[in-house]
Amino acid sequence: MSDLQTIVLGGGCFWCTEAVYVKVRGVTDVESGYSNGHVQRPSYEQVCTGTTGHNEVVKLTYDPSQISVRQILEIFFVVHDPTTLNRQGNDSGTQYRSGIYYTTPEQKEEADGMIRQMSQDKLFGKPIVTEVLPLANYWPAEEYHQDFFEKNPHQGYCVAVAGPKVAKFRKTFADLVKD
Repeated sequence: MSDLQTIVLGGGCFWCTEAVYVKVRGVTDVESGYSNGHVQRPSYEQVCTGTTGHNEVVKLTYDPSQISVRQILEIFFVVHDPTTLNRQGNDSGTQYRSGIYYTTPEQKEEADGMIRQMSQDKLFGKPIVTEVLPLANYWPAEEYHQDFFEKNPHQGYCVAVAGPKVAKFRKTFADLVKD
């Protein structure tokens, strides 16, 4: 088994992003959290004010012998809108910004290269606003946020937003769905 790696992604509400990545083959752990802000140990309530600088994110631990960072990022760019600044659907604020927070130089190179190519190809019809930064000041979210979709599949937001993202992932990336 190869060494596990970590990458952190901000694609709007972490409930939705987590709901997708827990289903991805090769991803061994998914944790909802907050990153790249300036407050130590922020609470959900603090992050929601938009004043901590943190982004709602998921920290992915993955086995590069089973899934590549490119595949992880391909999923990321399909299940959220990387062209809306500080917004995903009805969720707005800097805590919902599109972000890739890398832990290795290879992850940064892959992210930058993919964004450059997608921009040249005008894949989204609008400029990509995803920030690509080194991971900084990461804190896990409160326990009640962990595995939220799995624990609350009938909750309104999960039905309306997370569920369709999971379905889109399953349809688009059937070969990467965990058995």
